[in-house]
Amino acid sequence: MNKETQTILQRYDSDRTRLMDILWDIHDAFGHLPPALLPQLEAGLNISRNDILETASFYHFFHTKPTGTHQIYLSNTVLAKMNGYQGVYEALESATGSSFGVTEAGSEFSLFETSCIGLSDQEPAMLVDKIAFTHLTPSKVHYLIEQLKQGKTAEQIANPAGLVNTELDYVENQVESNVRTRGPVFFRGKINLPELIKETLDRPPEQVISQVIDSGLRGRGGAGFSTGLKWRLCRNAPGSEKYVICNADEGEPGTFKDRVLLTRSPKQVFMGMVLAAYAIGSRHGIVYLRAEYHYLKAYLEAQLQQMRAQNLLGHSIGGSNDFHFDIRIQMGAGAYICGDESALIESCEGKRGTPRVKPPFPVQQGYLGQPTSVNNVETFAAVTHIMEQGSDWFKDLGTPQSRGTRLLSVAGDCSKPGIYEVEWGTTIKRVLEKVGAYDARAVQISGPSGECISVAKDGDRQLAYEDLSCNGAFTIFNSRRDLLDIVKDFMHFFVDESCGICVPCRSGNVDLYRKVELVIAGKASRQDLEQVVKWGALVRKTSRCGLGTTSPKPILTTLDKFPEIYEAKLVKQKGALLPSFDFEQSLSEHAKAVQELQTEEQK
Repeated sequence: MNKETQTILQRYDSDRTRLMDILWDIHDAFGHLPPALLPQLEAGLNISRNDILETASFYHFFHTKPTGTHQIYLSNTVLAKMNGYQGVYEALESATGSSFGVTEAGSEFSLFETSCIGLSDQEPAMLVDKIAFTHLTPSKVHYLIEQLKQGKTAEQIANPAGLVNTELDYVENQVESNVRTRGPVFFRGKINLPELIKETLDRPPEQVISQVIDSGLRGRGGAGFSTGLKWRLCRNAPGSEKYVICNADEGEPGTFKDRVLLTRSPKQVFMGMVLAAYAIGSRHGIVYLRAEYHYLKAYLEAQLQQMRAQNLLGHSIGGSNDFHFDIRIQMGAGAYICGDESALIESCEGKRGTPRVKPPFPVQQGYLGQPTSVNNVETFAAVTHIMEQGSDWFKDLGTPQSRGTRLLSVAGDCSKPGIYEVEWGTTIKRVLEKVGAYDARAVQISGPSGECISVAKDGDRQLAYEDLSCNGAFTIFNSRRDLLDIVKDFMHFFVDESCGICVPCRSGNVDLYRKVELVIAGKASRQDLEQVVKWGALVRKTSRCGLGTTSPKPILTTLDKFPEIYEAKLVKQKGALLPSFDFEQSLSEHAKAVQELQTEEQK
């Protein structure tokens, strides 16, 4: 029996639902999940090795085979490619003597590509043994690898001053916050949290819910559902326990606002969870933190501990003998699909991040089958400000259907990337002026799952639920960018990130990706584009979760706003065959198959 594994199991009371934490601890201890440990895990958790491997194999950051001493994940995104990605990629292979995607036991380095790591404002970027390195160049890469070869850790290289990892300076030494605006809601300064909790506990929970409903606050994760109504539904749902979960799995390419909120305003986020717990009657809270933000974990744990010391978390919060609530951090392991609230809940339970069929909804049956309110990082922070300033103050901001403000993660072709707070109702042109984007041709609103809009056609449109709903990503492309290459990159992202549970998403996105390749190769006809529209609509209509219902949008929205980029690549159809059909290749493949069959028969 392996003593270290036994210690890990005891740390989590051999709780099967804590499998994600157990796998992380094993991974940290051994560099991967050794097959020899599976029988011990089976016995300790009372589950089969297939169940363990099913979870472990689902997530990007878990490995079931040995890897190098140093694990390096290079962010492969459109924004990275706009800022020197290829040179960094080649420098990593040259400096390490390793190849991307090839892992060998006993090697010093393992190189992997990964999707957006929440650093779109400072690409190219990568994670080395969970430590972030930004604004990369080939020379920086060679220096870093040389330092690692000399025996320094990634932590020592990134933090030469020896800053304590529980302090804000440590985090901002690694990653710039880039907060460009302060207020009217966020980043305005400290709030007297003890006074706020005292005032809240003097009111009944239903009154707190009513204030949040009255404010008009809608969820900032993308769906835009009324936050207060979600809480009321959860409070009224039958269940022996109620749970509050903060969705900090910020995986949408181009989005990084939650990273900055957790860096600059973590206690305001956590206080929002406390207020939600009081409102719905919960004793247990979970922050689901994406693996790419591991460098924030120690800092956030320290912030939680400070709140416990202030009697803002834990037993008898604010002196109330009836209010007990605490928060734990659950690390993800690299899966975009866990941004879906039901997939996130599955992950919290130690399973694959597979979206659940709805209904029932999480407010009815969520974590461990109990009523659960899942809200976004920005949503919880906004709640804290609403409870401090009042619902009327919040309602005075924005539009009648979109109250308050919106944090934007601005990146791409602009002179001042970073975090901007704008009131709902602000026009696209106004944002572009603020961020120094003077040659903008297109803006990707809400990341690949959102809309690609034309500045010329849509510049006067508003960011608002009644016009252009936005989950926070605001990515700018100027006239020099090839939009078709960007569409291809976005579609490849969805192909990679599909959980594979339903055919429309698993297969349909591959077919759509291939159609984009045909267009770029100059082999597509108008019939191909007609098929794209039909197939895209079918994928959106029949997929199980939000990934599939939005994944065709990079193609569909650019077809709508920029039809000329497709038209310029089309070829005329000759006869009954599509231009994309290679007659000679098909004959060749047929002849090869016949020959192989004849050879088999002769044997």
